[in-house]
Amino acid sequence: MPTSLVTGGAGFLGSHLCEELLRRGHRVICVDNLETGSLANIEHIRDRAFVHRNIDIIEPYFIDEQIDFVYHLASPASPIDYLRLPLATLKVGSYGTHHTLGLAKFHRARFLIASTSEVYGDPQVHPQPESYWGHVNPIGPRGVYDEAKRYAEALTMAYHRQQGVDTAIVRIFNTYGPRMRPHDGRAIPTFLRQALQDRPITVFGDGSQTRSFCYVEDEIRGLIALAESGYHTPVNIGNPDECTLLELAKTVIDVTGSKSEILFEALPTDDPQVRQPDITLAREILGWEPAVSLREGLRRTIDQAGVEALVGAV
Repeated sequence: MPTSLVTGGAGFLGSHLCEELLRRGHRVICVDNLETGSLANIEHIRDRAFVHRNIDIIEPYFIDEQIDFVYHLASPASPIDYLRLPLATLKVGSYGTHHTLGLAKFHRARFLIASTSEVYGDPQVHPQPESYWGHVNPIGPRGVYDEAKRYAEALTMAYHRQQGVDTAIVRIFNTYGPRMRPHDGRAIPTFLRQALQDRPITVFGDGSQTRSFCYVEDEIRGLIALAESGYHTPVNIGNPDECTLLELAKTVIDVTGSKSEILFEALPTDDPQVRQPDITLAREILGWEPAVSLREGLRRTIDQAGVEALVGAV
């Protein structure tokens, strides 16, 4: 039975990864200090080949059990979180990545860093291939997250080149599904929460900015495929089906049968105008591509999470 360590395993994406690894026969060690994660995300799997350790990876840490795979997902990931926790975001991207890479080196484990499409910033190349270096404001309010991930990628490659650690880098694009926090500030949970209450849906700017949304099951399938490959340089994992945020708002209204109207608000600082992955590489080396459409993914999210969880407490 292989053993996988998942940092950030009590978060939205991490909990789905833990669940799928268990389904595939792995023993899973979840490391999460619960700063942005939740025990509610992992309660249903805690009685299986699964252990949760409340560890802050900003500090040095060690796991003495043999580990075969390390999935490093820990980080504040929503704008609300990294604007609230700018120093913690930078520290988990630097110290946390350094400590976790050291653990992978000790165990001779395959290490996968969860990077992000945010490394492309407000891109001037569209769609974005892995070869694009990005267009990022390093001192803007979003810069703490963007630069933390860019540094984490550089550190990962340095460990691979100098220390021989077996590493992989996944650049994750917008992902959604059950266990999203309804108040985390991202488009789909915000739109669903508002639509399910027939409240105005708040769209920033004129809604013409684009995003590409990947259902969580597709995303997790891509992460595991990359971890189990021998590939070392970055790979985009996301859904290439691009839509404007205005189109997304209208789709959410349609899928939920909501009576919501659309309310336009000022665009946040450094908000990217376009975001769409070029997944040619993922198709070629992993045989991966998303299978779930936006409409189907929204329906699954509502059915599996339930209205109460998606609306959340005010």
